[in-house]
Amino acid sequence: MTEPDWLDDHERAAWVRLAAILELLPGVLDSQLRRESGLTHFDYYALAMLSESPERTLRMTALAAQTHATLPRLSHVVKRLEDRGLVTRFPCPEDARATNVRLSEEGWRTVRAAAPGHVATVRHHVVDVLTPEQVDQLTAIGSALLARLDPEGAMAEVYRRYDP
Repeated sequence: MTEPDWLDDHERAAWVRLAAILELLPGVLDSQLRRESGLTHFDYYALAMLSESPERTLRMTALAAQTHATLPRLSHVVKRLEDRGLVTRFPCPEDARATNVRLSEEGWRTVRAAAPGHVATVRHHVVDVLTPEQVDQLTAIGSALLARLDPEGAMAEVYRRYDP
């Protein structure tokens, strides 16, 4: 058995910080959205993806791909959002086997009302603590990691949408 290629002190320092961010940031985003909008971060993300889609509508499979969710998880979340009147589900006109989900007017109002607080939280905890150069570095680091984590580009539409 070969010895693992252990992280050196420099690499371990970077990894431990990234791991801490991955653990802490989702809770910060979720707490703010729950407190101010009654949404989870995933609820908000799904609503935001719909809000940016043509006619605020996507096939469930496309929404699952954009949110990187399994269909069962997404179906559960969409059912909850549907019960709140934020989305509607209906058969896809092009493929009767598929289901579309559309952001309702109430869903549109909800995501628009939630967006300022969400952006303020992202600014406070991420963007405003970085210099403009560090924001550029974070973009480059994110691109490098995504190239490895998503080599087929399954989520490419989501992250390329914001490239300058």
